[in-house]
Amino acid sequence: MHLSRRTVLYGLLLLLMLIFATLIVTTSRWLRASRVDLTTDQLYTLTPGTLQIIDTLQRPLKITLYFSDHAARDLPQLRSYEQRVSEMLQEMVARSHGRIQLQIIDPVPYSDDEASAEGNGLTAASGGTNGERMFFGLAGNAVSGAVDSDVMEDRPVERTLAIPFFDPAREAFLEYDIAKLLYELNQTSKPVIGVLSSLPIDGNPVLGEQPWAVMQQLGQLFDVKTLDMDTLKHVDDNLKMLLLIQPRQLSVDAQYAIDQYVLRGGHLAVFVDPDAELDTSTETSTSAVIGGQPDQSSDLPRLFAAWGVVFDPRKIVLDRARMLSIELGGNSFNHPAMLGLSSQELNRNDVITASLQRIDVSNAGHFDLTPTARTRLIPLLQSSLDAELVSTQRVIAASNDPTLLLQGYRPDNANYVLAARLRGPFESAFPERARQPGHLAISVPNAEVILVADTDLLTDRLWVEPQNILGQTMMRVFANNGDFVTNLVDNLTGSSALLSIHGRSTSQRPFTRVQALRNVADQKFLQKEHELEQELADTRRRLDELQPAKGSQPSTASAEQRREIEQFRQRQLAINKELRDVQHQLNAEIDALGFRLKFINIVLVPILVTLFGLLYGWRRSRRSRERR
Repeated sequence: MHLSRRTVLYGLLLLLMLIFATLIVTTSRWLRASRVDLTTDQLYTLTPGTLQIIDTLQRPLKITLYFSDHAARDLPQLRSYEQRVSEMLQEMVARSHGRIQLQIIDPVPYSDDEASAEGNGLTAASGGTNGERMFFGLAGNAVSGAVDSDVMEDRPVERTLAIPFFDPAREAFLEYDIAKLLYELNQTSKPVIGVLSSLPIDGNPVLGEQPWAVMQQLGQLFDVKTLDMDTLKHVDDNLKMLLLIQPRQLSVDAQYAIDQYVLRGGHLAVFVDPDAELDTSTETSTSAVIGGQPDQSSDLPRLFAAWGVVFDPRKIVLDRARMLSIELGGNSFNHPAMLGLSSQELNRNDVITASLQRIDVSNAGHFDLTPTARTRLIPLLQSSLDAELVSTQRVIAASNDPTLLLQGYRPDNANYVLAARLRGPFESAFPERARQPGHLAISVPNAEVILVADTDLLTDRLWVEPQNILGQTMMRVFANNGDFVTNLVDNLTGSSALLSIHGRSTSQRPFTRVQALRNVADQKFLQKEHELEQELADTRRRLDELQPAKGSQPSTASAEQRREIEQFRQRQLAINKELRDVQHQLNAEIDALGFRLKFINIVLVPILVTLFGLLYGWRRSRRSRERR
């Protein structure tokens, strides 16, 4: 039987299609559990902290990603970020071994899904297609058993937390935000924090004074326990963190208790101040006097020295570039010691300050490290370069006329650190107590303390003001001081695994090679444009010189003028041709780069994957035959 050439070709094509389909099916079966992250910064590889949180989940969690697909159809950047978020969630689900369930919902307008999104705490953004509202957030639910006191029976209590909206500008902290949500859902109660303060932060119920707004805000999110400075001898390890505000006249036992709490891995935030303006404890004390006024400074000299921290309570940071306007005696003044820190002075790479826009401080000090310090100081808030250090006494003396502080102003050209993370290792400030039971001489590896050189930023006057709306007193927020404190406490109350998750690089990858080619071409264009402009100026000047000579011999002058213009036109054409050649060369290089990328992605990578699959299958079949 003789087969035609066409029949043989069709048969071979069919055979190749069968082989290809078989190869795809078999390799997908063999390699379905294999996941390889080939991105430069390992964008799709979960950090050890996230893996630890997922592996230690005590109960199943259900998370729902709400994304308004139709409303965002004309927003490619947001759609691309939604894919990034969903891939991150799917990676966590795959790691959880069934403990996390993921559902993705498109909440179309006027639907039950839209009502569910709002009920779960998501925030709708405007600007979608045809003016539609857009939802792009995550809601998490956890069910735990709780006892109903009325009927004495177990009923499931559902706890819901949410990420109201995934902001693409916060992509660097995407993994942290999701891991934090999972960690908090896994908790059965509010985190307990301790507060140790000499300021009237809790108000005075007898006088009808309310707690400071920042404390009311913390009370909604955490279980706040007030500690007594006079009797403190031990800090309970059950406290997720300790908030130390204006530590004045701390006993040695209290300092030792704080010292050992930090060395055991406890999380501490310290607010000290060269001049705490609302420190009423100095009115009845016998403290030192500065400039005829009570000393309202605070410090932790013994602990700071052991940690390698430099803090001078006799110095205040002025910043002429960040002055706030205040009212004194009916007049308006710019106060160089009262600062409105903008996003430029906030650390955009730290989860605490990344999303904040403005923080107000007053009479703030600064931190530094000693030359022999083993700790690291990571700034959160800092001054601009137009800052100057002055004595606390000078600031107090100018309290009635802040313009005196601008006389003879000399900026130090330095960014003074007003708030920072301090990372260990920490050494004990009390080596003489080494023989006491349970004494620690050095901290655990992941010890961390947050330092803030101002207590006034906690006061209401620097970030909120009351307003009467329809007979009710509402607080208008004009600075992010409250968010700063909440983020700070929220971050420190997390587990060590959560604290280990830092900002990641973003998935947006600019074409750096193409941009470099364009930059080179732009430089060439600019040079040619400069030459053209120079020749234009020279030609016009030459024409002006020829103009007086036209009086007696106009024909000669006009002929010379025409020759000059013709030469310029020829040169202009030549320069234009050179500009086109540069553009063509740029396009050719970009096209060649694009061709290479297409060849690698479309041809080379599939061939390598196919060869790898064939080799893997051949080795498996060979081992199977050898075992048989």
